[in-house]
Amino acid sequence: MSDLFGNDPPPPRTAAPRAAPALTPAVDDASRPLADRLRPKQLADVVGQEHLTGEGGVLSRMLQTGSLGSLIFWGPPGTGKTTVARLLAGEVDYAFEQISAIFSGVADLKKVFESARLRRSNGRRTLLFVDEIHRFNRAQQDSFLPVMEDGTVVLVGATTENPSFELNAALLSRARVLTFRSHTPESLSRLLERAETAMGRPLPVDEQARAVLLRLADGDGRAILTLAEEVWRAARPDEIFTAEDVQRIVQRRAPIYDKSQDGHYNLISALHKSVRGSDPDAALYWLCRMLDAGEDPLYLGRRLVRMAAEDIGLADPQALAVTLAAKDAYDYLGSPEGELALAEATVYLATAPKSNAVYVAYKAAMRAAKEHGSLLPPKHILNAPTKLMQSEGYGGGYEYDHDTPDAFSGQDYFPEAMGRHEFYRPTERGREKLLAERLRHWSEIRKRRAERG
Repeated sequence: MSDLFGNDPPPPRTAAPRAAPALTPAVDDASRPLADRLRPKQLADVVGQEHLTGEGGVLSRMLQTGSLGSLIFWGPPGTGKTTVARLLAGEVDYAFEQISAIFSGVADLKKVFESARLRRSNGRRTLLFVDEIHRFNRAQQDSFLPVMEDGTVVLVGATTENPSFELNAALLSRARVLTFRSHTPESLSRLLERAETAMGRPLPVDEQARAVLLRLADGDGRAILTLAEEVWRAARPDEIFTAEDVQRIVQRRAPIYDKSQDGHYNLISALHKSVRGSDPDAALYWLCRMLDAGEDPLYLGRRLVRMAAEDIGLADPQALAVTLAAKDAYDYLGSPEGELALAEATVYLATAPKSNAVYVAYKAAMRAAKEHGSLLPPKHILNAPTKLMQSEGYGGGYEYDHDTPDAFSGQDYFPEAMGRHEFYRPTERGREKLLAERLRHWSEIRKRRAERG
């Protein structure tokens, strides 16, 4: 995977004064992609990552102290990870080595490590940039540890996936994780302005078409420059494209969404939290984003069922029935007709009264079950099918609740050595308000029974 500004020639062996970036392309550069021509020449020129490369940014401070340690760059495509790694090597005058975990194996790593050792013996350090580092298996990741520890290389790994899940703990403990952010519309606009300066002419689009380009780029700086280049190629002299023209020219760019990776988990998290936050509009938006990206609708149906049990619970028991019906409706109707049932269930959940009381009670009861797993039920609630068991007190003193007032005897059903515990605490929202009143009533009966001995 290339980065926002592609590949750059290796940095010079000796530090030299850095000139301001040349934004006007040379004539013989005309065949190079626009993103390659606009690659920054120094950290201060990197757009969209000011929290890292700007004045007072993490990397800027690191360079000011003269100390560069191993790093993991985590962020979406087109945010400048490769470019920043190259610029760092130039700033500290390290040799720059780049490999990709997609195309490299153990033999390639050994060659890189040997070159770095030789270079170090001659007094020069190596910055090793590993693209898609999460694609290396655990053993391959472990092979970096010795060369990181003895200073043979300063490792800079780039990943689009969450390092906490994809990288070894040992590797993470030796490197600092820096997060690269998706481009905002503002930073994408700045890239377009640089492109217009480099091309020597404005982008031939109206304001609405420009907004469409920003949206289609989806936070990817390389994508906005590639899209702009397509528009320039397609434009006739004095032609100005509308939003509809732009969508016809560049076609539709697929959403950045990997159903097995972070994009998948990020969007389902957004949907779940929107439902929990009682925002039906946001919930519908995230549902549609996932459907539009090709998510399995039955997966969404299963997740809605989970939300009904976790976040609505007994505040509205009908929520579980609605979500199960929506899942079955989609299974019966298919796409696109069945998607409306999922949308209906989403709105129902978002507008329902919320309670996680059953969820909390379940977790508390599970902890207690693990802690007191060896305790037996009290004998009075056990059946006594044999005389021996009767003589041992099994079933003795048991009261049949239906024969008592309110059909509630108030007996204790916990193990005797454990005592009573309160796991379920209903809220005062929705139907749980009635359940709370009922439990308080039963608690009073149980209290009076205890006072009577």
